[in-house]
Amino acid sequence: MQSGTNPWSNNQAEDIDRLFVEFGIEPIGGVADRLPEVPSFIRRGIVVGHRDYRLIADAIRNRTPFHVLTGFMPSGHLHLGHLMVMKEVVWHVRQGGNGYVAIADREAHAVRGTSWEKCRTFGREYLKTLYALGFEGTAYFQSRNDRLKDLAFEVSTKVNFSDLAAIYGFGPDTSLSHAMSVITQVADILFPQLDAGPAPTVVPVGIDQDPHIRLTRDVAHKLRMFTVEDRGAYVSVRSKNAPADALAAVHRAFPGSREYEAHVDITAEPLGRVRDTVREIEIAYGGFGFYSPSSTYHIFMPGLEGGKMSSSVPGSSFGFYESDREIKKKVMAAITGGRATLDEQRRLGGEPDRCSIFLLNLFHVLEDEIELADLRRRCLEGELTCGQCKKETLERVMTFVREMRERMDAVEHLVEMEYGTDAQ
Repeated sequence: MQSGTNPWSNNQAEDIDRLFVEFGIEPIGGVADRLPEVPSFIRRGIVVGHRDYRLIADAIRNRTPFHVLTGFMPSGHLHLGHLMVMKEVVWHVRQGGNGYVAIADREAHAVRGTSWEKCRTFGREYLKTLYALGFEGTAYFQSRNDRLKDLAFEVSTKVNFSDLAAIYGFGPDTSLSHAMSVITQVADILFPQLDAGPAPTVVPVGIDQDPHIRLTRDVAHKLRMFTVEDRGAYVSVRSKNAPADALAAVHRAFPGSREYEAHVDITAEPLGRVRDTVREIEIAYGGFGFYSPSSTYHIFMPGLEGGKMSSSVPGSSFGFYESDREIKKKVMAAITGGRATLDEQRRLGGEPDRCSIFLLNLFHVLEDEIELADLRRRCLEGELTCGQCKKETLERVMTFVREMRERMDAVEHLVEMEYGTDAQ
């Protein structure tokens, strides 16, 4: 396994192109055309990469089962960066996916030292926002999900400390709870297939979370009883740890196949049918039959003060229940992509791709594509000053925030009903 980025770091300036090459992530553009409709987060260049998203695009197009899962570590108040992932999950649910959201309280407690009480408080805040955006599906706290914990134990049989050291840089001083939180997160990614049956599963994440995806794909493969390989003239089904009766069942399922000591060779059958049949046999004999998870990768929304948006940096974002005055203060003080002087701005134009205000419009507050394109043009051509742009954006922000507050208030009873005020 290759070493990778640190998913718990708050100070990363990732070279996306380098990471794509190094870890085999593909640009999303090559698969987006398979979707019946291309969502705005792809059109606008927010989601930029993927692993095996073709499986998900085909499931959406063909209306076959698939899952979508993501998780949130409740170590602080929700910020606008979390909102983009939530929107992506909701979009996939509306395309027919089974939605799952994990509140990673075990990870927050182990990695950030967040108290269980604060984990519950922040987690409920995330869930209220999620439901306000229209999420329908299964949400859970890691610490309350016993089936998840059992799956995590099974996952742990396929991971050793050298794996964790190679991927995350763990060393002698790394706590066991930190290692357990990784295992639990792998189980989170596989949980939808345990709960609702094996099916392609997409996990929307930032680039910094790719180590979790790579580890989970490796574990999903190791938990399979068989490998199915296309050998050109035939398909070979090889046992990894399958019972002898399961291998015999594969042989019986394909008349004319040849059974050997540890594999069955099958001719004149499509690879897809062999894979589906072998998965069914595996499940019938007590296996998981997991699909390796797919993933999408989004760019990070920068903080209003520059750098990465973070719950630990209050000025980098704003919450939906902050005062209007405080929100105005943060927006009007935000770093822009303007020039040093007004004259330069008019002559050279601004730099919207480096501007936290333009990206605030891009990610969240300006839904109309024509208006967004016009905003970008006015900036590039020097027609729009940063002060005027901030004033226009502030109006959109306040409308956006007020609508979110109303939605969150309207769904608060759902969180209270499901998790109560002292959920654990």
